[in-house]
Amino acid sequence: MRKYFKTILILFFIGILCFLGYKITSKINHKNKIARNIKTIPVFNYQNINGGVFSNQNLKKQTATIFIYFNTECEYCDHEAQMIKENITQFKNMQLVFVSFEKPKRIKKFAQQHQLTLYDNVYFLCDNKAAFATTFDVNSLPCLVLYDKNHNLIEKIKGQTRIEVLVKKMNAK
Repeated sequence: MRKYFKTILILFFIGILCFLGYKITSKINHKNKIARNIKTIPVFNYQNINGGVFSNQNLKKQTATIFIYFNTECEYCDHEAQMIKENITQFKNMQLVFVSFEKPKRIKKFAQQHQLTLYDNVYFLCDNKAAFATTFDVNSLPCLVLYDKNHNLIEKIKGQTRIEVLVKKMNAK
């Protein structure tokens, strides 16, 4: 009976180790796949705050792009948007794409509050299917995904970032 119990216990631990190994390998493969997918701006399709559709085809060619994943109730996101507004002239040769999973009405109010709807290079999008976080592998707010003028990934930045740092990274490429 003891020998039978030891055998079952050993098989149980081997099974757990195999399962954990499989899960870890799957997660690593998934992360690698996402990393390959975001090396250039991936295909996306979101609703803009006016009810229209905005996709990667609407992005200007040969223009650097910053995606800002945000939430209207996030204090850091609010501060990031305020800093961008105060320094908007430094972003004149870039396009800023704000993306949130909230309702368009709330996003529009946030955009108007920060007076960012006045600029042709600033877009506010509603991710009503919550696909942005998965597509771009972001899991914090705010999160910025920086692309150069050829739409190649520069860097993904989690959390609030000083404007000087952001502009320096964008102009380095």
